Amino acid sequence: MKYLLRYALGLVALAACGIASANEFSANVALSSDYRFRGISQTNDAPAISGGFDYGLESGVYIGTWASNVADWSEGTTEIDYYGGYAFDITDGVGGDVGILYYQYPSDGQDPDLDYVEVYASIAFSGATVGVNYSPDYFAETDSFWYLYGGYDFPVSDTLSVGVHLGYNAFADEEAFDSFIGADSGEDGYLDYSVSLNAALPLVDFSLAVIGTDIDDEICKDNCEASLVATISKSM
Repeated sequence: MKYLLRYALGLVALAACGIASANEFSANVALSSDYRFRGISQTNDAPAISGGFDYGLESGVYIGTWASNVADWSEGTTEIDYYGGYAFDITDGVGGDVGILYYQYPSDGQDPDLDYVEVYASIAFSGATVGVNYSPDYFAETDSFWYLYGGYDFPVSDTLSVGVHLGYNAFADEEAFDSFIGADSGEDGYLDYSVSLNAALPLVDFSLAVIGTDIDDEICKDNCEASLVATISKSM
């Protein structure tokens, strides 16, 4: 499940989001007021419906897929993710996760090609998660890319928690970032962040999150400035 909607679903790191265990199959569906990925709206601030399936082995190996509507990019309005990895215990109370993730945007005649692949690794301990993703050629052929992030969940009660997240998006150089953002930025990367209130209700889960970036509003105002995102989700 993609993290910025992933944020709202309690979505980072993708590898740590509701992966099935002990030879189990699971499914998830969500409705969100906006689909934010690494701080940037993927739906032009419009609602998104998403869902996915996961299958996990007792060994810790898992595979899955997830999809959402997105803005109309190169005649495509859907994102489909495919991933697989391995979750494991490092020591008592400390877990690791490594894997590979492929982002696909089905459409005809994409130029540049929007599809890309990432490898990822994360460590989780005491409610905190830190991790890194790497792509040799990021979205829309914008060269190599690193994503470094950390997050922490604070339990408030048995059904309520507060989550915080901070990530840094590092592009190969200023030219690559300018190509990604579609403007002269004078930067080679940006920060994204979120603060969320998450509630486990009797039938569904609900999240309310403030999500944004430090990108200058003059460069990317509508899709990059801080926004309040509400999400209702259900896992089965």
